[in-house]
Amino acid sequence: MRQYASDAADGPDGRISMHEPVLEGSSPGIVGRRFVLRPGRQAIGRRVDNEIVVEDQSVSGCHAWITNQHGHCAIMNTLSTNGTFVNDKRIHEAMLRHGDHIRLGQAEFVFLTREHDLPWPVSRRRIAIASLLLAALGVVMWWFLGSL
Repeated sequence: MRQYASDAADGPDGRISMHEPVLEGSSPGIVGRRFVLRPGRQAIGRRVDNEIVVEDQSVSGCHAWITNQHGHCAIMNTLSTNGTFVNDKRIHEAMLRHGDHIRLGQAEFVFLTREHDLPWPVSRRRIAIASLLLAALGVVMWWFLGSL
């Protein structure tokens, strides 16, 4: 099924995940609208035969491809007139990370792999806490050994 800017949808349970990331519109006309990036390649552009249709005159007919494979997403410009940008850098191809800002012509999106207000996943929090504890232990050991 095609997703139009006026009919963009969340994932099946309404949540964003690494396995079903989304592009969330952030420019006038598409603010807050979500386009689910399902596994495989999806074309994004102004033409109705794209998987993701963006009705904006600055967006080319087939502006870019977005590939979602094994939880990793990449975007590739397809010789669009106005270019594809990730974090304000013009790209031909780029891997996407949570929070990246994408611009196709004048249409802007944010790439999301988790909800805005959710904290880091438990495994990342544990790694961050363990790293801080190790750093603190290192400082204490350095101070203790330096005072001998």
